[in-house]
Amino acid sequence: MPGIGQSGETPAPHPDSLGVIISMPPALAAELHAWRESYAGPGSSSVPAHITLVSGRARRSWTEAAEHVRSVARNGSPFTISLRGTGTFAPVSPVVFLNLEQGAGKCRELHNELLAGPVEHLLDFEFQPHLTVAHDLDPEVMARAEAEMAGFAAELEVTSIGLYDYARGGWSLHEELVLGGGQG
Repeated sequence: MPGIGQSGETPAPHPDSLGVIISMPPALAAELHAWRESYAGPGSSSVPAHITLVSGRARRSWTEAAEHVRSVARNGSPFTISLRGTGTFAPVSPVVFLNLEQGAGKCRELHNELLAGPVEHLLDFEFQPHLTVAHDLDPEVMARAEAEMAGFAAELEVTSIGLYDYARGGWSLHEELVLGGGQG
């Protein structure tokens, strides 16, 4: 559902930003939020736990790119993700994450389908589906996060993807798109 500006009108999407993510169900999101804050401190986890499919921009027109994301969602289907254990991108990038034991292949398929249209991914690293637990913290805290979360396990059914826009200094949901259906 589009955000509403102070004037009551829907703000125009930022032309140079477009993100597509998988959000966590509320109970899992709350649990992950607590874990993430235990590593980075209260109030530090301003971005909810999620799995990024694309962090980038529209190649030409935001409207055209958003319609492509909608088309990918309509042609998709729900799938299951199993989060199991931890990994890290260190020393390349200071990130500790939860592994996708099941569902990583489907995330890669969605990522590739999204990039087959007018959407550009703007990261310096090869796409690897993951859920960030700790990022850019002291090495001791990063090691603690990796060790403490190593036994973590959760499953979720992915039924939608979120189309995001970067506006007013942060990412905001533009639309939640049901996989295999209409808007959710």
